[in-house]
Amino acid sequence: MNFLAHLHLADNSKTNLAANLAGDFAKGNIADHPKALQQGIWLHRQIDSLTDSHELTKELRAAFPSSLQRAAPILIDLAFDHMLAKYWDEYHNHSLAEFAQRAYSDIENTQQLPIKLIDIVPKMKQENWLLAYESPSGLHKAIESVAKRVSKPEIFNGAVKTVERMDIEIEIAFRTFYPQLMAYSRIWTRQTPSEYL
Repeated sequence: MNFLAHLHLADNSKTNLAANLAGDFAKGNIADHPKALQQGIWLHRQIDSLTDSHELTKELRAAFPSSLQRAAPILIDLAFDHMLAKYWDEYHNHSLAEFAQRAYSDIENTQQLPIKLIDIVPKMKQENWLLAYESPSGLHKAIESVAKRVSKPEIFNGAVKTVERMDIEIEIAFRTFYPQLMAYSRIWTRQTPSEYL
């Protein structure tokens, strides 16, 4: 899952939005991070672990051409954010525009976030990344942006066209898997180890 899904799952489980997003940037032992972020980081890692190991996402990864196998997990994360944004009204009772502004505000007002997250917040807000996922062009821009940041951008060659071609397979996997992930995120919240609360 990428930024939008992690923020939505945090909201769905009534946990800290910024702390859950921080999980993308918080490396190493959870206990080494600020107490206010620990539950969110732990939940983020549970979400990523299930997403990576679930049969539906494994099958979807396998459907990508061999040239894109290394990029496939990232492409699935980005494409799932697009699907969530596209069908947002089915998953949340506030508009995506409203939710995005609340998320940006929560992130800006949370102390002790990882530096790499703090550094991208102004651009995230200015370009409204969360709302941009709603359109195919926003998804394509996200893919191109990620490709520029990795050490081997060639692993993304042909990614945009492939994701377009696999739109139906991606949507089926997302619609089947994501409700399960929403349910698990609520269960994990109740099961958070006491040392992270």
